[in-house]
Amino acid sequence: MRIAVCCAAAVVGCTVLNSAQVLAQTYPAKPIRFVVGFPPGGTNDIVARALGHKLTEQMGQQFVIENRGGANTAIASELFARTAVPDGYTIILNAPGHATNPALMKLNFDSIRDFSFITIVAESQNLVVLHPSFPPRNVKELIAISKQRPNDINYGSSGVGTTVHLSAELFQYMTGVKWVHIPYKGGGPAIADLLGGHHVLYFGNVPSVIQHARSGRLRAIAVSGSKRSAAAPDIPTVAESGVPGYEVTTWYGVSAPAKTSRAIVDRLHGEIIRALKSPDLSQQLTKNGAEPVGNTPEQATAYVQNEINKWGKVIKAANIKAQ
Repeated sequence: MRIAVCCAAAVVGCTVLNSAQVLAQTYPAKPIRFVVGFPPGGTNDIVARALGHKLTEQMGQQFVIENRGGANTAIASELFARTAVPDGYTIILNAPGHATNPALMKLNFDSIRDFSFITIVAESQNLVVLHPSFPPRNVKELIAISKQRPNDINYGSSGVGTTVHLSAELFQYMTGVKWVHIPYKGGGPAIADLLGGHHVLYFGNVPSVIQHARSGRLRAIAVSGSKRSAAAPDIPTVAESGVPGYEVTTWYGVSAPAKTSRAIVDRLHGEIIRALKSPDLSQQLTKNGAEPVGNTPEQATAYVQNEINKWGKVIKAANIKAQ
């Protein structure tokens, strides 16, 4: 009887495995929702649309971008975690907010357990940009003017806890300057108001602001990473401009709902890696300041967990609260 049970279990296991493999071979059979936790116009939206366009070409089904901004991606992530069916037809673009939110607010989902991470698509730096009416021409001048005018200079961000916000907070902490924070529901609205002069300072993700800097509508004075950006090689880092040790990078990952079959995760992973290796998408991302990554699902999961641990300590030390 025990042998019969074992054999039956083996048959069931093989049937499930074969079903998953068959599903992966026929997948996708309909359009795929690609959720982005920010409004249109920001870096996350730019990366998602570029990747979605390439995946549509490769897989023969439309990747439909669905923007659900608010609460530093928490609104989109909660809806995704609660309602998305783990069948491969709904995926989400994860951003640093996915890792900072656990330390900022009470969440009705788990940032690791409720997601099947597929890969980290790309990383980028932030670009310190100023409205042309604001006088500083470099980081040292920015620090000097800021110290002359404490709590008098407004800086915008794409939301509390985003790397745009944390970049500015870290800068203030390391230099002793004091600014006034104006949070928005995403990079698109924040950049629009920056261009309009409603605030004068922004630590924007390179892909979202580089074109405005190149056109002269904004003045770029530094990048936030440990080395200069290939998209703006003439612009120095914050560290080399007088704030040694300063470094902030941002990232863009893709995940499916928890319990998505490994066969579907592997199929999506393979297609995303293929897309990132294509010259057109790779060059498009690099030109805009986002460097392709493309790691394994296991590496992506470990990366996000490390980001949660790292930023949790920073947020606690700086006493940053969600608004």
